[in-house]
Amino acid sequence: MNAVETLWSEAIVPYTISDELAHRWSEISAAFKMISDYTCIRFVQRTTEINYLKFLNGKGCASFVGCRGGDQPVYFSSTCSVGNLCHELIHALGLHHEHTREDRDHYVTVQWQSIMPGRTKNFKVKHGNTLNLPYDLNSIMHYGSYFFSQDGGPTVLPKQGGEQMGQRSHLSHLDIERLNRLYHCGITSLLHYCSFIYRFHVTIYVNI
Repeated sequence: MNAVETLWSEAIVPYTISDELAHRWSEISAAFKMISDYTCIRFVQRTTEINYLKFLNGKGCASFVGCRGGDQPVYFSSTCSVGNLCHELIHALGLHHEHTREDRDHYVTVQWQSIMPGRTKNFKVKHGNTLNLPYDLNSIMHYGSYFFSQDGGPTVLPKQGGEQMGQRSHLSHLDIERLNRLYHCGITSLLHYCSFIYRFHVTIYVNI
């Protein structure tokens, strides 16, 4: 997947949760754990931090890509699973969808004619850092074959038949490696930390 440059300072992500989502703390916590168990990234309850994630109830699951500065919304509706939320958290950490990598046409074919109106942007190539890791059909950040289909036909097809895409149950080993490289886990380095307002396009995942 493509990575943006504006990251969360010291791999620490402060957050708040709206009262409407208080009863879903166990799910939110489980999504945090999917990431923090395998990386140096930590999610901490906000105290006075200026930059933080704000979990809100809303339509579908949605997040900005990368740290944009200030209070940054993450939408977690009743239709979203723990895996869906983990997917959105990885967007917030700085990663685009895997199927929007510049080299994706070597691995998948996008069926533009089958994509819902207004959703083609979710399939357009994004320019960013692949962190020198190979394309990953098993990534939690990859769409499944029928995501956003308007006619029941596939929207993304693997070049090699039989490959499964679109899982939301776990981070693949390449997802884990990508996050650890992105946040230089275990390495002292000067990163482009979030210290200003920086707006990215919102990305939305809808259960289908």
